[in-house]
Amino acid sequence: MTITRALKQISTLAILAGTLSLASGVAMAETIKGRVGVSGRIGFQVPADNEAEFGWGNNKTDTGLVGGGGLIYGIDGNWAAEVDLSHSSFDSDTGDFGVSDISLGAQYRFRVPDRKVVPYLGAGLDILITDYDPYDGASLDVDTCLGAHVKGGVDYFVTRDLALTAEAKFVLAPDTDITYQGLHTGDFDPSSFSGTIGVRYFFN
Repeated sequence: MTITRALKQISTLAILAGTLSLASGVAMAETIKGRVGVSGRIGFQVPADNEAEFGWGNNKTDTGLVGGGGLIYGIDGNWAAEVDLSHSSFDSDTGDFGVSDISLGAQYRFRVPDRKVVPYLGAGLDILITDYDPYDGASLDVDTCLGAHVKGGVDYFVTRDLALTAEAKFVLAPDTDITYQGLHTGDFDPSSFSGTIGVRYFFN
């Protein structure tokens, strides 16, 4: 699925969510304890500045797009576990990068007077799988690495089962090797900041 297609689908869901809100009156955000939900989101990502990280010279990275989805499970009234898979793509001076992030984490969800609005904070571990496509056609490999994330966001419940969501996420990870036929040729920093919007749907 292309990012453009995903954006169209999320926009359609957002319009549907607004229509349901008008039709159903005031929606109340029930606790998600024992509930399973699926999330989809899209937004922008600012990768770490990789300038001067490469042995062959400058390789400044640009802001790119990120999209993905995942599952969330309510452990109790405040805590939730989640698994997400996202993919980002961005340009650099020497080629195109794509980073797939398998994210495992937990959320602390706050209780506030307006039960439709649920702020949350989260943290966890990330498996970062990077593809690199140099403009000169060279076949270079980037090692997979382990990182960690912290994030914050808010869910706005349009109905009991459907919520709009916005999130900011920082991923911190060590530099990983770039190799050519097994020889080290440079380093890549997969750390990033991203901001996304999306939807959550709870099945039970």
